[in-house]
Amino acid sequence: MEKINLWTKNFIALVCSNALLFGGFHILLPTLPLYAAANGATGAEIGIITGVFGFSAIFIRLFTDLGVSTVGKKNCLYLGLGISVFCTIGYALFNSVNEMIALRVLHGFGFGLTTTFSAVIAADIIPASRRGEGIGYFGLGSTAAMALAPAAGVLLITDYGFVPMFLIAALASGLAILGTKLCTVPKFVPDEKKSVVNISLLDKLFEKGTGIPALLTMLFGISYGSINTFIAMLAHEAQIPNAGYFFIVGTLCVFISRPIGGRIFDSKGAAWIILPGAVLLFAALLVLIQTTTLTMLLSAAVLYGLGGGFLLPALMTWMLNLVRPSRRSGASATFYNMLDVGTSAGAIGLGAIAGDVGFINMYKYSAGAMVLFLILFILQWLLKPKKQAVVEVEENMD
Repeated sequence: MEKINLWTKNFIALVCSNALLFGGFHILLPTLPLYAAANGATGAEIGIITGVFGFSAIFIRLFTDLGVSTVGKKNCLYLGLGISVFCTIGYALFNSVNEMIALRVLHGFGFGLTTTFSAVIAADIIPASRRGEGIGYFGLGSTAAMALAPAAGVLLITDYGFVPMFLIAALASGLAILGTKLCTVPKFVPDEKKSVVNISLLDKLFEKGTGIPALLTMLFGISYGSINTFIAMLAHEAQIPNAGYFFIVGTLCVFISRPIGGRIFDSKGAAWIILPGAVLLFAALLVLIQTTTLTMLLSAAVLYGLGGGFLLPALMTWMLNLVRPSRRSGASATFYNMLDVGTSAGAIGLGAIAGDVGFINMYKYSAGAMVLFLILFILQWLLKPKKQAVVEVEENMD
């Protein structure tokens, strides 16, 4: 059988647009707290400035269905990117604490729209038979941004100051708009089987039929987010130098694992990639608990990169495959909502625990989240095997 082409003009344009979007966002991750502190924000205020972003992203995703039916997926993506450009420039112009909080709320709206609709458009244009592989490649751009953009942001403010850094971040989001313009999106077909009247808040937060993968995504976010957030603190506590190499090694392993994992998902099914991915991430956490040298830290980075590279696109693809094409925007919103809930709540809760037991011992609790992940995944797979077959959906793309 002839293999359907994945690397179309539309797919390449969307991959580049997604990479630029995350590049503009991740430049701000390490630099915005520094900017807020330089403008007189206290530690508590910096926490609010940083944390309110995720909650506003979750809030705006409650209205993705309204956005699709009103203006369409591509226009929603344009709106999110436009908000991101405006807010990134706005940080340079409005630097009081209240102004930055307001901008972060608005920026969260933009990020919630862009992440949701970029992913769902990708799912629409990727051939169904290669969706797992395609989602894996789709995420590589954001993975590269996560590795390179934070370092670039720190370098920019060190050599040139905050304003040039904000302009570069805004330029990245602006170029993402151009990439989106080059992508042709399949026409939206309303789903007559699902009424849009009287949809409950619960249905807006969690797309029907995605309960188990949504819960697993939250547990994954707790453990995965704890590594991204606190690894530098662990290295400092263990007196390990050059901890930045952790992310370089981890990112390389993500690049290796994502294409492989996508092909396995498409050919074998979700269990063949989610189960080993969870075991690898759990092993990474166990190594971190015992880490005393840079070699051990980098060994954990390998396991972290391979496990996360397997799990993140697999959980998203599984969730997207469980719904009809017209419901993929809801499934995509659910995925990012649960990921944001896991990473945000995990960072707050695990940070509080670390204050009592230290950052090294904190990872025992993070590992506990992956133990629960494995138990739930194995139980649902054994008890409901028929539910896990990929839903054969009509290819009447939205």
